[in-house]
Amino acid sequence: MENLKKGISHAAVLMTVTLFLISGTLTAQDYKLLQQAFKDSYTYENNGEYTRAAEVIRKHYDESSYEINLRLGWVLYKAGQFTESSSYYQRAINLKPYAIEARLGLTYPATSLGQNELVKNQYIEILKIAPEYTLVNYKLGLLYYQREDYANALKYFEKVVNLFPFDYDSVLMFAWTQFRLGKLREAKVLFNKVLLISPNDKSALEGISLIK
Repeated sequence: MENLKKGISHAAVLMTVTLFLISGTLTAQDYKLLQQAFKDSYTYENNGEYTRAAEVIRKHYDESSYEINLRLGWVLYKAGQFTESSSYYQRAINLKPYAIEARLGLTYPATSLGQNELVKNQYIEILKIAPEYTLVNYKLGLLYYQREDYANALKYFEKVVNLFPFDYDSVLMFAWTQFRLGKLREAKVLFNKVLLISPNDKSALEGISLIK
């Protein structure tokens, strides 16, 4: 799965968020105050004080600021305030509809709230913007697999494996999906490839044992 993480890293983006497009009307003093608020927020987050990390940002809240809404979405998610987190992520999406990080961010509280259809729709929207985004292709494949919709799962796992043929998680899930669809020859080949990546892998060995 490490290969897939070479794409956009949501947490990394959040931790290095820049303020260059917050508002054309901010003064130099406003920028300094906001920059300090973000700095303090990161410190609180690193200490596990997520509510305080949100509060220092809320003191400077501007509904038209993508960055502020994105930041609040993240720290409130970490604080376990999933509904509120979702609302800030949605505002960020409304402000920048083509921003992948906000849509990916929304999937975290939505998953915690059990809103799987919303999660699926966000993944689909992300892939409309960035069709080759491997992490989201994998996650969408996994979502369909968990629903036992193996035909749709296969499409997304196959796409990832074509891009990352030596990625453990993707090849393994591609193998199990082929197995579930009754494509035993293809599944066996893939399970054996998993053993090249992860020798003595229990899941791959189990799959091969079921085919024999």
